[in-house]
Amino acid sequence: MGRLEQKESKTIEIGLRPAQMNVFRCDKRFRVLVAGRRFGKTHLALVELLRAAWGKGRTAWYIAPSYRQAKRIAWDRLKQLTEPYWAGKPNETDLSIRLKWGGVIALRGADQYSSLRGNGLDFVVLDEYASMKPECWTEVIRPALADRKGGALFIGTPEGADHLFERFEHAQKDQDWAAFQYTTLQGGNVTAEELASASRELDARLYRQEFEASFEGVAQGQAYYCFSRAETVKPLAYRPGLPLIWSLDFNVNPMCSVLAQRVDDSVYIVDELILPDSNTVNACEAFLERTRHWAHHGPIAVEVYGDASGYQRRTSGTGTDWSLIREFFGRWKGTYQATVRAATSNPGVRDRVALVNSRLQSASGERRLFVDPRCRELIKDFERVCWQMDSTGRVTTELDKSDRARTHISDAMGYYVAEAFAMRGKVGERSGRLM
Repeated sequence: MGRLEQKESKTIEIGLRPAQMNVFRCDKRFRVLVAGRRFGKTHLALVELLRAAWGKGRTAWYIAPSYRQAKRIAWDRLKQLTEPYWAGKPNETDLSIRLKWGGVIALRGADQYSSLRGNGLDFVVLDEYASMKPECWTEVIRPALADRKGGALFIGTPEGADHLFERFEHAQKDQDWAAFQYTTLQGGNVTAEELASASRELDARLYRQEFEASFEGVAQGQAYYCFSRAETVKPLAYRPGLPLIWSLDFNVNPMCSVLAQRVDDSVYIVDELILPDSNTVNACEAFLERTRHWAHHGPIAVEVYGDASGYQRRTSGTGTDWSLIREFFGRWKGTYQATVRAATSNPGVRDRVALVNSRLQSASGERRLFVDPRCRELIKDFERVCWQMDSTGRVTTELDKSDRARTHISDAMGYYVAEAFAMRGKVGERSGRLM
């Protein structure tokens, strides 16, 4: 626990756990906290802001990667924490609160960081700093702290060797800085049992990053690093009585889709359809040719997934891709009983790839995605698709598409996995991220 005391008001119980209190008590001007999800970073940040604004004329800012994220993550919680000390009603437009002793706390977004110039600051929290441009700190925020000798707290969960990592390394060498690194478990908000459950949903490297606050460089090199030809590839056959999954990527050349089935929590990719210089109408015809002989025991239940861009896109020059697929199944009701389950928006590429990796091998060692050897192009994608590098040699959040044959079939498969197995805030949320 802990408390803040002020002559003009009663004592405030701040409710920090031991690991959070270690950060709070540190007297270094600049601090970097790297912690697993649900550690309690936001609560710590708000308490830090309240302390920093504890005095007439003092100004403390909470900065998130965007204005909307700042409002969603912290605004309601900040108002709840500070309500007994308001000098007036909070400014809902400016996202600022003036306290009765004269200090001000405000929320800001780093997406338009140039607009933050011109303000003198006593303290700032930069939350999810890895998702901000580093120039926000060097060009705008650091100069704003200079005349008041203000302090800063950088907060984040690792995303590889990025500028948060650089700040963390710097903080271990500079006498004005301090570095802290805590796991989710050390935060005391998530039980070991819940983390064990999460380990089944993430691959080992991503689990270490998200919950053990380890700088893993998850995005570096091979995208599907959990793939093992020896463990993943094995002969598979269509199983009558189970729904058939058809998931599509609407790239024109090639147009790709996978045929799969699900048994409990495992996915079996039984075939792939690769059509050069094609369109959705041809994809439907290829699907019919490949699957109609399975309908001799009755109509096949089909679940259709795929690229959300198909709701607007027209690869055939007539209706949208998804309208054409619905029309196709409407003509073949005696052969198929189809349900379109495609999401209306695509997940982030990093999130989608991470979910596929968790199926290929989870942190607990389970493999729940298997591929028939006939899926040659999908196997090539698993072995060859890499992340794109920028001009400085750093990994980006986009896949390398320099080889036109690559990424499309794994995209098709990934759309299904992302929709069917997405972690929807089971353990904690992370702005702009999957979990």
